[in-house]
Amino acid sequence: MFAGEPRCQEEDVSAPRCLQVSRSARKKMSAHRNVCSEVTKNNLNQSLLQMECHFTWGLLRDDTNLDDLEDRMYEQIEFGITENKSMVYNLLAYAKHLKGNNAEAIESLQKAAHFIQKNHTDDQDRKSIVTYGNFSWVYYHLNQLDDAHTYITKVEDACKALSSPFRYKVQLSEIYGEQGWSCLKFAGRYYEKAKDCFQKALELEPDEPEWNYGYAIAEYRLYGFFKQKTTESDGEILELLRRAVKLNPRETVVMSLLSLKLQEMKQYEEAEQYMNEALEKTPDLPYLLRYAAKFYRKKGSPDESLKLLKRAINLTPTSGILHHQIGLCYREKLNQMKKNEKYSKLSYPPRSSNVEKEELIRNAIYHFELVVEKKPMFIYAYTDLANMYVEANQYEKAEETFTKVLAMANLTPQESQQVNLNYGRYLEYHKKSETEAIRHYKRGLMIKDANYERHMCKVCLKRLAEKMLQRNARNATAFGALGYMHQLDGEKMEAIECYEKALQLEPDNEEYLSGLCDMRLSI
Repeated sequence: MFAGEPRCQEEDVSAPRCLQVSRSARKKMSAHRNVCSEVTKNNLNQSLLQMECHFTWGLLRDDTNLDDLEDRMYEQIEFGITENKSMVYNLLAYAKHLKGNNAEAIESLQKAAHFIQKNHTDDQDRKSIVTYGNFSWVYYHLNQLDDAHTYITKVEDACKALSSPFRYKVQLSEIYGEQGWSCLKFAGRYYEKAKDCFQKALELEPDEPEWNYGYAIAEYRLYGFFKQKTTESDGEILELLRRAVKLNPRETVVMSLLSLKLQEMKQYEEAEQYMNEALEKTPDLPYLLRYAAKFYRKKGSPDESLKLLKRAINLTPTSGILHHQIGLCYREKLNQMKKNEKYSKLSYPPRSSNVEKEELIRNAIYHFELVVEKKPMFIYAYTDLANMYVEANQYEKAEETFTKVLAMANLTPQESQQVNLNYGRYLEYHKKSETEAIRHYKRGLMIKDANYERHMCKVCLKRLAEKMLQRNARNATAFGALGYMHQLDGEKMEAIECYEKALQLEPDNEEYLSGLCDMRLSI
């Protein structure tokens, strides 16, 4: 063999002849190990799928902004928003896993485990099952199968100790409650699921303050964002919030929500009392300051609201929600100025007021732009930003913003309604494109979720169609729009009449013909 020539790879010549292994044998041994490893991994996977933890609750990465979620979890840890920090660390670990930071996820889970060990020595099994499940999943993804198996065994042992009929799951209020909180924090589309989880937790533990608090917030947000409010629903939410405050009078965030609900129901004196009490108890809690700011903005005091928001933003400078609230305050100040001008005796507003208005618009745009940068899935901020671009006569930017948000996937029904309603108004009043405006009002109306946005789409569609007919009594588009509106409302004869008039003017229009046929067949 020449100097420097590599040894033959067919065999290990440094070992005794009887111990030398051929390349083919080594390949077979390696393949065997891989097969065994795959079998083990498959077995682990079957066990993992049976667990109750963040990895099996269907919380999808594309439904939330992970950076924002992480920021909010750090805020909760820093400011002690909840006494049960293990739940916060668990959700933080899941967010880190979704970002591919599994080593950091393990660190968060270790903090969750330490918190439980320190604060829940008497009921450690009950409090630890979700954390154990998360540990096993993260180790599984790290391909550390022995560690994953260790935590699977911990879950199994805990279920046995709690007399569960299932090997890897057990019905506990703690598990339902933690799932409810995770859904509530993850994204708006999970609020209904959060409500169901808290209901199940309360069936097992009716007087637990944390589950009552969570259930009240879930209902409050559902009717605040996704469902049409009624007198009955307002009364139910009010009672849920009162009960949550009674069970945990130290919880000032739920106290502030009760104050906002009372304000909404025009019970102003009691609303003020609760808000003052909450601010006295925790004057430097960012979440509370945010709700207090909303309270004063709704009261018509945007300057007081801005003071509170600036205090909050100093505590949590990366909060997109706070920037959105600040933008809304500047918008409110702008609206107040316009209203004052409207009722002023002056024919033309002073030049200084125009300068002030421009400053308010610039400030609102600045903060709304920060929101969509920090919270790119916060749909309402996009429509607020687009409408403010309109105020600034920046129509190209408004169009770009509306187009961008309309192209987004996974909009909730109400988000879609809200965007189509606002874009329709923009098209009608600023682009003077009435036919396109009708198309977007109809898009919002076709989503049958009964709420304010759908109601306004109907109001705008009817008003615009009637205005078009006043100008031109032979406008097929207007008759077709009214026919569609009547069709969705189940007003069959009115729909037939409108579709027939539309078809007299446009005989080959397939949309009108289809609508007419559907209505006639339904009689």
